Amino acid sequence: MTVCLAESASGIKWAAPAAWKAQAQRPMRAATYVIPPAAGDKDAGECAVFYFGPGQGGGVQANLDRWQGQFPEKSTAPKTGKQTVAGLPVTTIDVKGTYAWSPSPMSPEKINKPGYRMLGAIVEAPQGAVFFKFTAQEKTLAANEAAFWTLIKAITKE
Repeated sequence: MTVCLAESASGIKWAAPAAWKAQAQRPMRAATYVIPPAAGDKDAGECAVFYFGPGQGGGVQANLDRWQGQFPEKSTAPKTGKQTVAGLPVTTIDVKGTYAWSPSPMSPEKINKPGYRMLGAIVEAPQGAVFFKFTAQEKTLAANEAAFWTLIKAITKE
């Protein structure tokens, strides 16, 4: 797998897969990547990387709960896990079902998108948590799942 230049936040670095297209800067995000849809899916996927600063962004469990809440109709129970990457604690989540997509940050409007899946990883980095959230239709996510986990497992400290 080819990768593009490394990105960084909170004292960690990562490299996104070459097929993932980096987007312009957005508020509250360290990076945003658009993932081309897999055959049979119509929507592109998105991997958003959030960094709010030291001690900001809420605790690990609060974020897991919030992410699960974005899937009000789950097709399976969310799977969570813990691992260590570059000596840092990483908490992961995998949830699928109907995604309550928001057209803009903090918008009360939600658009239900059935057949979606989300992979998330919260890295407890040196200068505060970094949140990796990959959402896409199930085929697109499945086609890019290994690339997401490769990105997470290859994180290094700056």
